[in-house]
Amino acid sequence: MTATVTLQPVRLNALAAWLSDGWVVTRRNLTRIKRSPDMLVFAVLQPIMFVLLFSQVYGGAIRVNGTNYTQFLMAGIFAQTVVFGATFSGSAMAQDLKEGLIDRFRTLPMSASAVLIGRTNSDLVLNAISMSIMMLTGVAVGWRVHASVLSFVGGVALLLLFAYAFSWVMALVGMSVRTPEVINNASFMILFPLTFVSNAFVPSNTLPLVLRVFAEWNPVSSLVQAARTLFGNVGSVPVPEIWTMQHPVTTVLIGIAGMLIVFVPLAVGKYARISAQ
Repeated sequence: MTATVTLQPVRLNALAAWLSDGWVVTRRNLTRIKRSPDMLVFAVLQPIMFVLLFSQVYGGAIRVNGTNYTQFLMAGIFAQTVVFGATFSGSAMAQDLKEGLIDRFRTLPMSASAVLIGRTNSDLVLNAISMSIMMLTGVAVGWRVHASVLSFVGGVALLLLFAYAFSWVMALVGMSVRTPEVINNASFMILFPLTFVSNAFVPSNTLPLVLRVFAEWNPVSSLVQAARTLFGNVGSVPVPEIWTMQHPVTTVLIGIAGMLIVFVPLAVGKYARISAQ
């Protein structure tokens, strides 16, 4: 009985210290964004530019049978924004390694995972801000939610959870490259095909056979379809007879769980090895 009572405060103190370390690093990264407003400005301007470009410039030339193009488009813009926003974790980790900031963190009595938690948490906040402004822009150009409040909140939460999970993937990549420039170039080479060869901007059934198969099994397509479903923007657009497209919310939740289960331990282990060098 005495041993159990003695160990309990230790566990609580360890958990409190871990939470405190993560919060301190999160606050440090948010303060850094506040002191560098240009980072926030460009993170917000890009999705606004895409909304205006596709809805106002290309929207008149693109027809989607079964719904208005703006209603069809916005879920794709949301998905593209959170996926690209998740790359900040990778580039920031690469930049911190280059500048020697990780070496300074190594000298502090803090949890090895705190830096990664703080990095991914702050990027989640940045993604939430970008999405809020982007949704206001969407409303301004005619986008509307045709679903319940609960469904709308679920759609927003799903997009942000996907971004959070994907930021752990990019954090691992950022710690595996030598310079921030490498991850920036690599990210665009990977993410542009994932976002544009999908159902984000046009229905997948309009694509050539090879591209259509890729788009239908593309995880970004599942995310877009899930967002459209939860926001009530599907209309009468035909949904491909594929399990991932017929059950997009479940598919995305499985993907989020898979990324967290696989990449959180890998990223923490990679950081611990770097810190030990």
